[in-house]
Amino acid sequence: MSRLTLHTPQSAPEAAKPFLENAQKNSGFIPNLLAVLANAPAALETYVTVSALNGKAELSLAEREVVQLVAATTHGCDFCVAGHTAVALNKAKLPAGVIDALRGQRQLPEEKLEVLAAFAREVIATRGNVSDQAFSDFLAAGYTQGNALEVILGVSLATLCNFANVFARTPLNPELANYRWQSMDQ
Repeated sequence: MSRLTLHTPQSAPEAAKPFLENAQKNSGFIPNLLAVLANAPAALETYVTVSALNGKAELSLAEREVVQLVAATTHGCDFCVAGHTAVALNKAKLPAGVIDALRGQRQLPEEKLEVLAAFAREVIATRGNVSDQAFSDFLAAGYTQGNALEVILGVSLATLCNFANVFARTPLNPELANYRWQSMDQ
C-alpha cells in the first residue's frame, strides 16, 4: 500500500493534471510513479522534463535502459525495475540474457554493455568520483566523454524515481505485473 496518495487526473493538484492526462493518453494507463509524483507537481514536472532530456542523449535506448536498470536494482526500486524491464524488452529489444543479468545484478554477457553497467555502478557507488581506470575502460569501449555525462544524467533521473518509489512504497500497476522484481533487501 502506498504511503502517498495515488492521484488521478480528477484528484491531482491542478498543475499535475496535464501530466497525468498526457500519460493516460500515451500509455493507456497512469503509471503509479506519476500518480505518486503528482503530490508534488514540481517533482512530476521534473521527472517528465528530465525523462524527455534523457531521451535526447546519444546513448541508445538500450544503453539508457541499462543505466536505468543498474540504478533501480542498486537502489532497490521494485517499481522501476519492473517498468524498465518492460521498456528494455518491448522497446529497446535488449536480449533476455542481458536483462536477466541486470535484474540479478550480475555481469552482463555483452562486453560493451557490461562496461557501461560497471561505469554506472561506479558512478552511483562513488557519487561520481569514478576511478581513472573505470573512466579509461569506458572510453576504450567506444563511449565518449559526453556519454559519461549522459550516464550521470540517467542516474539523476533514476534517483528521483527510485527514491520517490521506495519512499512512497509505490504499488506496481497491473500492467507491469509480468515484470515484477523484488529487491534482495526485502
